[in-house]
Amino acid sequence: MKKHNFLTLIFAGLLLTVSFSAVKAQEEQMPNDAPQRNFNQPRRPNLLAELDLSPEQIKSIRRINAEKRPLLREAQQKMRDANRSLDQAIYADTADETDIQIRLKDGQIAQAEVSKIRSMIEYAVRKVLTPEQLVRFREVRQRFMERMENVPNIQKNRSLNAPNQRLINRQRRMRPNN
Repeated sequence: MKKHNFLTLIFAGLLLTVSFSAVKAQEEQMPNDAPQRNFNQPRRPNLLAELDLSPEQIKSIRRINAEKRPLLREAQQKMRDANRSLDQAIYADTADETDIQIRLKDGQIAQAEVSKIRSMIEYAVRKVLTPEQLVRFREVRQRFMERMENVPNIQKNRSLNAPNQRLINRQRRMRPNN
């Protein structure tokens, strides 16, 4: 009888421990819509808080982003398509030098367009900032860039495998999307 009570007590204790562990794990688990952070990367600065933007400035910046985001996405898609076409031309069964040069030029044009749109967005946002906010923005950006330089760059550590990895990445980009 004592053995039965002892086993029941151990079983009840074990059950309580497992229950509390499960409840604690559920409480600690992040919700699905919460942003997930890569702890190997420095945290991006909260520009809204650090620059002390007015509600009008925030509206202006959001309007700029809303207007330019579709253009940027379209240009980025064109750049991806151009890179995919270049990869296909490079790794075709019979490589055609003229075709590769044409596709390379298309990729350069697409990349220049992405750069142009990004620069125009940054310039439009810059015009919204006061001179004091611009000084603070430069300081925040400089601190962020310094932190980024201190983060170990995985690509630099792969120098011996770089040619193989580039080939694998190109082959992945060439696969049709399913």
